[in-house]
Amino acid sequence: MTTRAETAAATKRALLEAAAGLLDEGGPEAVTLRAVAAAAGVSRGAPYGHFPTKDDLLTALATEQWTRTAEQLAALRADERLVPKARLQQALAGWLDLARRRPHLYALMFAPPSQDLEALIAAAGDAQDEFLALMTDTADTDDPRRAAALLLATTHGIASLEQAGQLGTTKWGTTGDELLQAAVDQLTD
Repeated sequence: MTTRAETAAATKRALLEAAAGLLDEGGPEAVTLRAVAAAAGVSRGAPYGHFPTKDDLLTALATEQWTRTAEQLAALRADERLVPKARLQQALAGWLDLARRRPHLYALMFAPPSQDLEALIAAAGDAQDEFLALMTDTADTDDPRRAAALLLATTHGIASLEQAGQLGTTKWGTTGDELLQAAVDQLTD
């Protein structure tokens, strides 16, 4: 027999998955609590029991992605089949891939609409701590924090330029992936 708590958790999961699909298809404007309820197959009022506002729902999606990112980075860091530099490269490539595949979600991770950001900031901090550990494992530098911040900022900049259509090989003679590789090489060799 399913308990109330299990039903509530399943409903919340369905709402988050429906919202993620709507976000990917049409951006934040496509995510309304009514549309999310319809996509999840629940009553119109169901979302309000879990997310008081659309902004809270969008921020929950961003928080979940930060949590997934932290888990992926921890798994990558533990993967002893890869040398430390390869782990670092894969971590950054994963961030860039997320920005390319799910640009609306990626944008929300860095500019969430809700004012209640405690959970998001904690989740982002966990992911950033994992990335810093990857950097510390990789780079022979006196200041791994600065090097890690530089690589994250570079990755974010590449993602932003690509999304704006301003990082083309015609003008710059390089790709985002090549720039990212050059940045890693400069900081780790």
